[in-house]
Amino acid sequence: MDKTALIENACKDLATYGVWDGRTRLKRGIKKYILRRETTVEDLIFWPTGLLAHGLWQYRTRLRARAQKNEEVTAGTADSVEEALAAYLARWHKKGTPVCFLDDLLTGETILSAYEEARRQSADDGWLDQETCVGFTGRQCAAALEKFAAYVDQYPQNETGSFPYRAGQENGYVFADGIGLACPFLYRYGMVFERQEYMELAVRQVVNFLAYGMDTATGLPYHGYDMTDGCKYGIIGWGRAAGWLLRGMTACLQSEYGRERLTEPYGELVHAVLSYQRRDGYFSWQLQAVDGPADTSATGMICAALKQGIEQGLLTPDAGAEALQAGRNAIERAVKDGRVYQCSGECLGFSQYPQQYGAYPWALGPAIEVL
Repeated sequence: MDKTALIENACKDLATYGVWDGRTRLKRGIKKYILRRETTVEDLIFWPTGLLAHGLWQYRTRLRARAQKNEEVTAGTADSVEEALAAYLARWHKKGTPVCFLDDLLTGETILSAYEEARRQSADDGWLDQETCVGFTGRQCAAALEKFAAYVDQYPQNETGSFPYRAGQENGYVFADGIGLACPFLYRYGMVFERQEYMELAVRQVVNFLAYGMDTATGLPYHGYDMTDGCKYGIIGWGRAAGWLLRGMTACLQSEYGRERLTEPYGELVHAVLSYQRRDGYFSWQLQAVDGPADTSATGMICAALKQGIEQGLLTPDAGAEALQAGRNAIERAVKDGRVYQCSGECLGFSQYPQQYGAYPWALGPAIEVL
């Protein structure tokens, strides 16, 4: 399919989604400085745009690979992707590169990829002062990555070493979302900078979730758990929870350290998830609800993990290729005017899954990665 409209909309959303307008800034300012009430901060690299940035980076990587093979590519599209990524990160850099939440590590993946690319392509020691394709110099990329790592270093952990989803929360809730948001950056950061402790930290998050957050009957994840009361929370088999967990696990299988510890449970989770793929190729908002609403965000995230698993040799073609293609076909049918529809709305917490379906960045980003 022609992805031009998808890419154009992703670039547009990267620049605008979640950015506060003047009215919102005024209201937040009154609440904070006049009423002296606690308010949220504007997070310029939060998870929906992080997913978009990751999808666009993967698309750019494919374009570069095709260009190296002298295959035809759309130069304008390639240029627009780099310009969008550079503008997105420049806005963040202008604010002092704040790292506000665990979610922000998702955008850290794109910066880490740009850093790796610049280092690979360098023929001399001056590359750190040269601008990369995301508008940062190699040195600025390194400084930003250090800031992400420092944020993780001071982030609270529960008694087993897992991250609560929000650092300041009064409960000890551990979300499946956090596995997919934090672990890919942590594991890759450890590999790139030869920091074994970050790889261990990433694997620990996954191992703990497998120990405390899974349903033994179905092999599917709950949305999360709380070590303080030993209870599992949310529903079993929320589609995006499975997607987040698979995303984090797959990233931790990039080297022997993770493979030794996670290969077997990874295969078990893939088998459990794929057993609920619908006949039309979609995954439902709740995996077991095969007669309920399909969800392109769950489908996209699960298929993106399958694609990466196949590319890393973790899954045989028989184990994942058919399911991946069926999911791709389903997502294509949901595309209209460069948007991916039939995406479930933003989750508001455990067991708070609005049954509202539309076109959101958390379907568009993974779709770009998969299609």
